Amino acid sequence: MTTATLAIQQRVIELRRLLQQASYAYYVLDAPEMDDAVYDRLYRDLQELETEYPDLVTPDSPTQRIGERPADQFTSVRHHIPLYSLENAFNLQELASWQDRWRRLAPEAADVDYVTELKIDGSAIALTYDHGLLVRGATRGDGVTGEDITQNIRTIRTIPLRLNLEQPPARLEVRGEAFLPLDVFRQINEERQTKGEAAFANPRNAAAGTLRQLDSAVVAQRRLDFFAYTLHLPDEVAGIDAPATQWQALELLQNLGFRVNPNRLLCPSLADVAAYFEQWDTARLDLPYMTDGVVVKLNHFDLQQQLGFTQKFPRWAIALKYPAEEAPTRVERVVVQVGRTGALTPVAEFSPVQLAGTTVSRATLHNSDRLTELDLHLGDTVIVRKAGEIIPEVVRVMPDLRPADAQRYEMPTHCPACGEPVVRPADEAVTRCINTSCPAILRGSISHWASRAALDINGLGEKWVEQFIDRHLVQSVADLYDLTVEQLLTLDRMGPTSAQKLVGAIAQSKQQPWPRVLYGLGIRHVGSVNAQTLSSQFAKVDDLGAAEPEAIAAVYGIGAEIAQSVYAWFRVPANQVLIDRLRQAGLQLALDPDQVQPQGAQPLAGKTLVITGTLPSLSREDAKAKIQAAGGKVTGTVSSKTDYLVVGSDAGSKLEKAQTLGVAQLSETQLLDLLSSSN
Repeated sequence: MTTATLAIQQRVIELRRLLQQASYAYYVLDAPEMDDAVYDRLYRDLQELETEYPDLVTPDSPTQRIGERPADQFTSVRHHIPLYSLENAFNLQELASWQDRWRRLAPEAADVDYVTELKIDGSAIALTYDHGLLVRGATRGDGVTGEDITQNIRTIRTIPLRLNLEQPPARLEVRGEAFLPLDVFRQINEERQTKGEAAFANPRNAAAGTLRQLDSAVVAQRRLDFFAYTLHLPDEVAGIDAPATQWQALELLQNLGFRVNPNRLLCPSLADVAAYFEQWDTARLDLPYMTDGVVVKLNHFDLQQQLGFTQKFPRWAIALKYPAEEAPTRVERVVVQVGRTGALTPVAEFSPVQLAGTTVSRATLHNSDRLTELDLHLGDTVIVRKAGEIIPEVVRVMPDLRPADAQRYEMPTHCPACGEPVVRPADEAVTRCINTSCPAILRGSISHWASRAALDINGLGEKWVEQFIDRHLVQSVADLYDLTVEQLLTLDRMGPTSAQKLVGAIAQSKQQPWPRVLYGLGIRHVGSVNAQTLSSQFAKVDDLGAAEPEAIAAVYGIGAEIAQSVYAWFRVPANQVLIDRLRQAGLQLALDPDQVQPQGAQPLAGKTLVITGTLPSLSREDAKAKIQAAGGKVTGTVSSKTDYLVVGSDAGSKLEKAQTLGVAQLSETQLLDLLSSSN
């Protein structure tokens, strides 16, 4: 292999610098400074030099935006920082209610301003940069775990492969939205229809599908775009001032090389937010991309830190959505679905209509209260829309168009699946079947248990679940582990090979960890994220089963309603029998010792801590999680209210301020000693 001279090495470095600068000006600033022909010539020069001297190829080279070969599959990755979704408001009254809620939690907050940004209709992605170099791009997934799509992310030219920063930190996280511009979306659909392929329903679906293409060359052809909107920086970064506000963070993102939506606005009051929202109600129709609302964030990070998060959402941000597209149609019948918790949900079936680019023929009617409110009759003409432009719902009935012989629809008094009487608890809007042997409840429970986020039993689809129940082979999820190949061979269309595979997949599910088992139990209000949180604090099923509601609710992110639901579930004798059977079957009902977090009397209850510098063994996220699990609160700014400053290497101005204020300091070792003091 020929060795490159110093002059050639310097030429390669200069070509990369010129091309990256030109791409930034073209794609991010929308201010081209180089003719296309010149760019193409420089690109070819770089490509030829890298071909001749492959040792000079680097991951951040403009020639490396497309992978050499398609990926075999995507791997799951855990986000360093969870990607929370946003609470929705659908009118200005709900926006005002959101402001009232956060003000009750921070009544002393004054001179508050808001950052408003258009809500882009695409796919959220998380980017990780190590020492300034893009090392990972991941889908949002469930907010805790996503899919590694780095190879595809590298094809998006508005995402820099290397940050525009002379001394980048060891790690930096950026969040944003990948989307398809409308002209590209239309072009793709025209090409697909020419080839006889089905058109994409809308740009959002097309963007999501594109990001999950195994061949990055296909992704590159579809020309995805990207707007960055969130930046997670370590405390101290040489050469830049850490932003104290969202507005400053957006400006810094652009300086780092990202494209940031230019239509953002800093609003000193909620009235200004409302004016911005109303302005873009019609103006958004002229944008070159889809947007379905406005994201409103409290500007100052200190206030964001103080308010924190609910179980699902940040308290300091909300998405104000525009009214969804609506269409009239005629109700043909109402069917009632029975879920795994016994909840009866009425669903209207109507003449198909087009909504937001998709064909819709069914919509939920929620519960009997909603039916009464609508005064729904069979044969009614109704207005249908997509709630949040995702879930179809009936908005209102048009009684003037009602047929003379139309009959009011009433909720059934008996379960449509098992025929047993249904009940409606006084404190709930939901009508429920309480027959634990109801086939619909059992069917839902088994399907949930086998789902990908739970025990992930490959091959256990609905057709087999139906037959398990019809043939009385399975009366609970524990019965799955007693099934034999001989029993499965009695099922319709079940051959020896399929039977062997299914028994093997069920046996393999015994290796799934305790958090997945907890989620699979189907306890009301316990989703996959809550299951992860609970299992990290209650390392064994017996610990959780013995816990009082107050102890469960004390876990960060778990509220009183969830705690009461968990407590009540473990007090049902049949559920205790289920746990015993799962234990006998060999299911994982405890965490591995190295996954257990400290428990006890929460030694940091009521304490406020700040972390600065790089800790020897703990990441910033791990330290924060441990502090929160011990009852403490982590903020980003040292003040007179700070109880402890956790100090790592390369500590900066926060250490100086803490010394000035007399704030107690902790090393990582001292922090861990304090956290273990209650064990």
